[in-house]
Amino acid sequence: MTNTDWPFDADRDDPLTALRIPVTSFAPGWLYTACFDRESEVRPTDAEALVIASFIEQYQERWFGNGSWRRKQLAQAFDMDCRTTTVFHKWAEGDWSYRCVTWERGPLWIPVFPRQREGEYDNAKLPAHTLVQVMDRVHHMHTEYPSKQWAEWKAQRPDIFGEPSR
Repeated sequence: MTNTDWPFDADRDDPLTALRIPVTSFAPGWLYTACFDRESEVRPTDAEALVIASFIEQYQERWFGNGSWRRKQLAQAFDMDCRTTTVFHKWAEGDWSYRCVTWERGPLWIPVFPRQREGEYDNAKLPAHTLVQVMDRVHHMHTEYPSKQWAEWKAQRPDIFGEPSR
């Protein structure tokens, strides 16, 4: 029997759902702001889960503010975007990748699968990244540095991201 009161393709009973983090596939059917790939080799720690939740919150606040769209989002189980979903994948402790579901060419993950590093793609040369390093590359990367808004967001939340490096 199918439960029709849960329209999402995310796992309803996953503990991350309580933090508004969808746990779904590498190609979700909904335009979540961000989600965690259920096929990851390792689950996020509690601290990493808070980082993902904060990433989603920052993205929503930056792009949609606190108006009617945000109120509509908060009434749902998860936050949505209108363009793409960022999917986070954890290979091992301290080894994360991401992808945007709208990508049509290039590697599936950045950084690529650990066994493909030093391979054919420029992004294969990237070493393992922590979750925050991956997030620095996502929507926040406009040059070689993360955006000012993202850097300020992290600095204002040392309980989640740690003290900013000087």
